[in-house]
Amino acid sequence: MYPILRLIAWLIAFIVLPASAADVSYGPSREQTLEVHVPAGAHDAPILVMVHGGAWIVGDKDNPGVIDGKLAHWGSRGAIVVSVNYRLWPAASPLEQAADVASALAWVQRHAHEWHGDPSRIVLMGHSAGAHLVSLLAVSPDIARQAGVAPWLATVSLDSGAVDLPQIMNAPHARFYDRVFGRDPAGWPAVSPLDRLVRAPATPMLMVCSSARAQSCGANERFAAKVNALGGRAATLPVALDHMGINRELGTDPGYTRQVDAWLRAVGWP
Repeated sequence: MYPILRLIAWLIAFIVLPASAADVSYGPSREQTLEVHVPAGAHDAPILVMVHGGAWIVGDKDNPGVIDGKLAHWGSRGAIVVSVNYRLWPAASPLEQAADVASALAWVQRHAHEWHGDPSRIVLMGHSAGAHLVSLLAVSPDIARQAGVAPWLATVSLDSGAVDLPQIMNAPHARFYDRVFGRDPAGWPAVSPLDRLVRAPATPMLMVCSSARAQSCGANERFAAKVNALGGRAATLPVALDHMGINRELGTDPGYTRQVDAWLRAVGWP
């Protein structure tokens, strides 16, 4: 994206959508925080809940590119945008991180009316490790139930870091996967969205994948096909951007954003 367009997007987010609440706690850990951006004049506003990436080890809700374009695009159209932090490895395992996301989502549902938001129109979105966590939550009703999460409207995965974890672990992979997921194959299916998918998710799912990465779209397509075979609703969206661009350009790249918008409108958001 051209620098001048990035500047315009930032100005829109800054002028129209000042942060209404930053570093709000949804749990006892100092990392269990979120920030809420509410547009002026919000009334029964749809809500986007965004979960950052970072290989399950690093990352923050305030990192550049996490919500900038999303605020400029959907925030300026009346949506509330929430950015979520969660405990990082080694303080929390991926399953515990997914439970953190569930707790954050339940907190947003309980408090949505305070910001004139509509808790029935929440889209849960994540990038990279965050995409893995939102996908894991979508196929794990037990995690959602334990956190007190009510059904949400839709889930959007932005180039997940581990849709099919056994496939990744059985092929050449970055060393951090061994640190986060361990070397014992017996434990991998429990944190693999494809393996945990045994019944149709309650939420429609959009699996955005980078066509520039060899292992991205194949796993996402298998996941979506399995969801649909189980009677659920899932679609894949291959995008000719790199892994970071999939997140950074959403809301600012017109063609890519229009495709996501079309899917969101089809499921009733915004």
